[in-house]
Amino acid sequence: MTDSALSFAAFERNGWESPETVAAYHALAPQITTQSAQAMLDAADVADGKRVLDIACGAGYLAHAAALRGADATGVDFSSAQVALARQHHPNLTFEQGDAVALPFSPHTFDAVVCGFGMCHVADPQAALNEAFRVLKPGGRLAFSVWAGPQRALAFGVLYAAIAKHGNADVGLPPGPAFFMFSDHAVATSSLQAAGFEKVAVSEAPQFMHGRDPGELYDKILQGSVRASATLKAQTPQAIAEIRKALGELATRFTNNGEYAVPAPAVVSSGMRPRN
Repeated sequence: MTDSALSFAAFERNGWESPETVAAYHALAPQITTQSAQAMLDAADVADGKRVLDIACGAGYLAHAAALRGADATGVDFSSAQVALARQHHPNLTFEQGDAVALPFSPHTFDAVVCGFGMCHVADPQAALNEAFRVLKPGGRLAFSVWAGPQRALAFGVLYAAIAKHGNADVGLPPGPAFFMFSDHAVATSSLQAAGFEKVAVSEAPQFMHGRDPGELYDKILQGSVRASATLKAQTPQAIAEIRKALGELATRFTNNGEYAVPAPAVVSSGMRPRN
């Protein structure tokens, strides 16, 4: 792993060790990200009796959904704060602290591996895919989700356009993988194939950012993230006011009957470890 990757890994790990960030994410993000949970589990062929690993599990959203299908679910996250929260909310499931690029499990352990919106927080995504392949049994499936690109996940498109217009995108954060790299279906496909997966599939799952106050869309992004939050906190007050205004106008465009529903689709990519 390069020095820059190590620096990005430390940046992400430190950010997600913050109890405040973890609590804010748990209060806001699952309302959006769990909308694609069933599509994820279907893509990984999660069913009764299968042993499932949820990588970058956060508070255990996918692990819990897998358990509701009758699966034997385990979650792993590099953040001890996230693991503690997952154990608190799902005491009957197993959660461990561990890194996606060095999973603490033996080869051929799981029938399915899932990762919900975790790849953008990994310093070496290809290594994470390789590790998922390693711990899968022959014939097992991996499925992971990321945000669709900024043309489709509109809040991100408006956010970064507003930063470029009114603020500064280069605020000295450690360089890391492109946030939207796996939003590109071709990149997701080639990366899965490079890890050894076959029967690769990439599709889009609908999701929406819901709320009643258009002004809160900025706060949701600020409070429930690490990379975007650090970028926003480094802006001038004038730039923040313009960015907040742009996001509020976006939410207003999608408001009906007093509630906004801004499209924020997920890209779900999956593949199977060959049977032999």
